[in-house]
Amino acid sequence: MGKDHFQFACHSGVSCFTRCCHDADMYLYPYDIVRMKRHLGISSETFLTEYTLTAIRDMPTFPNVMLKMSDRPGKPCPFLQEQGCTIYEDRPYSCRAYPLEPFMYGDEDGNLRMHCYVVRHGHCKGHQENCSWTAESWMADQKMDAYTDLNSRWARIAARFQSNPFGPKGIDSPAMKMAFMASYNVDTFRRFVFESSFLSRYAVSPEQLAAIEQDDEALLLLGLTWIDRFLFGEGALEEKGSVTGP
Repeated sequence: MGKDHFQFACHSGVSCFTRCCHDADMYLYPYDIVRMKRHLGISSETFLTEYTLTAIRDMPTFPNVMLKMSDRPGKPCPFLQEQGCTIYEDRPYSCRAYPLEPFMYGDEDGNLRMHCYVVRHGHCKGHQENCSWTAESWMADQKMDAYTDLNSRWARIAARFQSNPFGPKGIDSPAMKMAFMASYNVDTFRRFVFESSFLSRYAVSPEQLAAIEQDDEALLLLGLTWIDRFLFGEGALEEKGSVTGP
């Protein structure tokens, strides 16, 4: 990630405090939704309906999920109040990363690599604060490590959506809707796992099955693994008829 230093701090004493929380054009990762819906004590379906919108941006066959700003003057984030962010401990990855913009990619050996750019907006006075960071120290301070594995797995799958694995119907195909559910709507995906023929088709260990009943992170990981199998015919999740061994 590099050892270059940058200056930044954000706190209530900075004159632009919460300015970046207004009229934001913010993408959400699947893990962002897991964290936020759990913080609010609502289902992923309810969160998607009340707090997000979808838009076709960089993936013509798969919608990006965006955080929906409120209708209050200035279009602030729906979680912004006078005292600041009301979901701060579970704020989205983009909020945590700022002023960094991490870019994840795989090297020729299949290892994850990350390159970070420093973003500078004209309204942001945080860059004038006397606090020095490297990308690594900033990400550690913002507790971003918990996001890295799931976000990188999602980024790898999303990159493959560019080739349109959904067939001629593209964004209107049932396969796309299933992939979207497994990525963003974990509570509905949990019902799909337990109430459909999923467990008769796919080899899920008893330990993994016990975990996904309660653990949203384990469920999201299963969902991403299932997309690999369902759309691309590969990955760790095996169909029962194809499992081999003693």
